[in-house]
Amino acid sequence: MESQKMRPNHYLPTRPKNKQFRDREHLSQQQGYIYILRRKNGIDATHPLFGSELRALRKVQKDYPYTDYVFISERKAPLTDHTFRKILKRADEVSGLNIKVHPNMLKHATGFKLANESVDTRSIQHYLGHKSIQHTVRYTELAASRFKNFWQD
Repeated sequence: MESQKMRPNHYLPTRPKNKQFRDREHLSQQQGYIYILRRKNGIDATHPLFGSELRALRKVQKDYPYTDYVFISERKAPLTDHTFRKILKRADEVSGLNIKVHPNMLKHATGFKLANESVDTRSIQHYLGHKSIQHTVRYTELAASRFKNFWQD
């Protein structure tokens, strides 16, 4: 699932529930899972990590043994939300798309991708951490694949 690889907005240091994300607290590389603390009253969840993600996390741990954080700045400090937004803004400028890019677009891209792959709406809801399924329905409303298997030839 290409759109979910290394979900940076999930790994950024945050303080939900007065905790910062630290790989030792929320990451189980041996079992291949990560615990996601949601913002905005979303539903916290445990997500699987895949081979390329585990390899990348092991490389980060090997290359930066002095920090518990997954994403760090050039100054070796935890990457802030503000810095991540700046990185996205620069990527937008370089791409020439001239759209206002924000971190939640990564979540939206995942929602649309899963809907277009005909993943059921309830599963998408829980994967994205939505408390209300009405926030998830917008991804499936636009998925043309939802009619794919209605009729047999």
